[in-house]
Amino acid sequence: MKYSQLVEQIKIKKSFLCIGLDTDYQKIPKHLQTAVDPIFEFNKAIINATHDLVIAYKPNLAFYESQGIKGLVSLERTISYIKSLYPDIFLIADAKRGDIGNTSAMYAKAFFERLAFDSVTVAPYMGRDSVDPFLSFENKWVILLALTSNEGASDFQFMTDNGEKLFEKVLRKSKEWANHERIMYVVGATKAKELKGIREIVPKNFLLVPGVGAQGGRLQEVAKYGMTKDCGLIVNSSRGIIYADQTSDFAAVARQKAFELQTEMSELLDLRPF
Repeated sequence: MKYSQLVEQIKIKKSFLCIGLDTDYQKIPKHLQTAVDPIFEFNKAIINATHDLVIAYKPNLAFYESQGIKGLVSLERTISYIKSLYPDIFLIADAKRGDIGNTSAMYAKAFFERLAFDSVTVAPYMGRDSVDPFLSFENKWVILLALTSNEGASDFQFMTDNGEKLFEKVLRKSKEWANHERIMYVVGATKAKELKGIREIVPKNFLLVPGVGAQGGRLQEVAKYGMTKDCGLIVNSSRGIIYADQTSDFAAVARQKAFELQTEMSELLDLRPF
């Protein structure tokens, strides 16, 4: 998906919402647990209920890989379902891969060719040659981990060298690898006040922002410091939407939670028309 197509979807839907499909068999409603493919059936219900409110879905690979071959089949079915019915939705592989040479090339092939994702999250620790294989795929995106929302982020990401924080170095250095139409960055919503400085370094790049809702991030703060003239934000919510209800009404409740976020996003976009 091209940059212009992503921006157009935000305009059409008045939304920059991403739903994380972190589907845990133990947490899905009990009436689905006896299905032939309970993870796919859960995902399908969430997708059908929310597809008009979101611009992206983000399956977290760990939840599927933990189920072995069955989980990977569920993932592939989920991706195929979205691509066949809702092809304008941006698909993010939350994989956090990061290796060099042929290994990285095989990861890229798996996510972009075999599974047809539009983007993949990549850990930049090993440098440019761990990222280049992902960037070799036309109209695909790399989403680099920059400043994450977890407590342990401060262990390394705020380490300084000559007054420059490590996450700032990641931002500056990676600008040499590709432009804002190929690279996005993960910036946690719980670090919203850092967004002002981040925008000074990467004024045009899209930011994938997890942590709104269950982790305590506030959408208003994220928009205040992080929104650009093209929006420039993809805000993810996972648990707060997909596990909002455990009954047979789970999909309807998930839609309501997504609608509440999309409504707030629509109001924020109206304040900054583009």
